[in-house]
Amino acid sequence: MQPELRYSGSAAQTGLSAVRNKVLRNTYWMLGLTMIPTLIGASIGMSTNFAFLAQAPIVGPLVMLAVMMGLLFGVSATRNSPMGIALLFAFTFVAGWWLGPMLQYALHFKNGAQLIGTAAAGTGIIFFTLATIATVTKKDFGFMRNFLFVGLVLLILASVANLFFAMPAASLAISAVAVLLFSGFILFDVSRIVNGGETNYVMATMGIYLSLYNLFTSLLHLLLAFSGERD
Repeated sequence: MQPELRYSGSAAQTGLSAVRNKVLRNTYWMLGLTMIPTLIGASIGMSTNFAFLAQAPIVGPLVMLAVMMGLLFGVSATRNSPMGIALLFAFTFVAGWWLGPMLQYALHFKNGAQLIGTAAAGTGIIFFTLATIATVTKKDFGFMRNFLFVGLVLLILASVANLFFAMPAASLAISAVAVLLFSGFILFDVSRIVNGGETNYVMATMGIYLSLYNLFTSLLHLLLAFSGERD
């Protein structure tokens, strides 16, 4: 009887491992696909006239934040249906479109294209390093949950406050903290998938995408501030 129980437990463990690997594989595939609408949105955003931002530097970002939060809730509510995938792609398109002005600004620097490439490469290196650590070690980083949540809330509050005060030093500090915070989220999110805490690849993709997006924009902001060469 005991050998049968051990076999059953082993079979169950193998089944769970297969499910986790499938979720991780689907998440990475979906993450790759989200880059397509992001790049399309960014291309359109770079050619869009964002003159309204100069007239409403506070209202514009807040409206966009509200739109993106609405799409986030939509993805969460429909995560088990094809609509969830469609809304995920819609979200990444809007995120790319909103990224357009920053890329356009960066390209006004003599080394802007190089800095964009460096930020992208840095984001990729950080992601693959942390994802490998979480996957290979299979360590549960769930203990970071509360710390990351509190950090995210404080980061959002600081970002909104800086829309009103517009302090360059504070903006750089926010970007530096964001790099550390979203690196932590990558470790946390991949760990959740590996350890079976997240079984929905749409939500898993959304979480990692947000971390990569914010990591890239924060790195680019820091690189422009410290290494940007103006014409």
